[in-house]
Amino acid sequence: LFQSAGYDAETTVCHKDGRMVFTSSKDGDLDIYAMNADGSHVKRLTNTPGYDGGAFWSEDCTKIVWRASRPQGKELDDFRALLKQELVRPTQLEIFVADISPTNELSHIEQVTKLGKASFAPYMQPDDKHVVFASNVDDPKGRGFDIYRIEIDPKTNAVKGGGTRESLERITMNPSFDGFPMFSPDGKKLVFSSNRNGSRPGETNVFIADWVE
Repeated sequence: LFQSAGYDAETTVCHKDGRMVFTSSKDGDLDIYAMNADGSHVKRLTNTPGYDGGAFWSEDCTKIVWRASRPQGKELDDFRALLKQELVRPTQLEIFVADISPTNELSHIEQVTKLGKASFAPYMQPDDKHVVFASNVDDPKGRGFDIYRIEIDPKTNAVKGGGTRESLERITMNPSFDGFPMFSPDGKKLVFSSNRNGSRPGETNVFIADWVE
């Protein structure tokens, strides 16, 4: 469907019409692109320097949510130097949300988190009012990740509470790793990956839980 000389990955599909969003380095940065189900009409959606990736569609395919780094100064120089070697080392990632039209135009682009930590793997709750994601915001050493939820305005995507730690609802309390949360289409189940209950250190398994408001 698509290939370039660099990195092309992190693809997710809108189940309504087959449109895809993905991350590519084809234009010299790591940005999010969209294309039709047959690989036609490739369009760049983001253009801010840094790593934009891991995009997912909302259940109704009217929004996308993704992770992004926004390095500046020397950090941006280091990012670009690594990218030329086809490497990336983002330590600070924030969550972004935007509306997306049927012709892949973005609007109401909002930075959802302002945590200064590694927040990633965002997913829209089917109500379009909440985003779940993984973050190490509560681990001083930065190695323990848990799942959090944050509320947004479904009309404007503006975050309620400013996107700081106080805005978050912590969903898991596991001392090792919980991440990659995803909702079932009806919003009644949450599936995620975790290191809990592993037979050896670092083992990751998939878990499912009922979602109760």
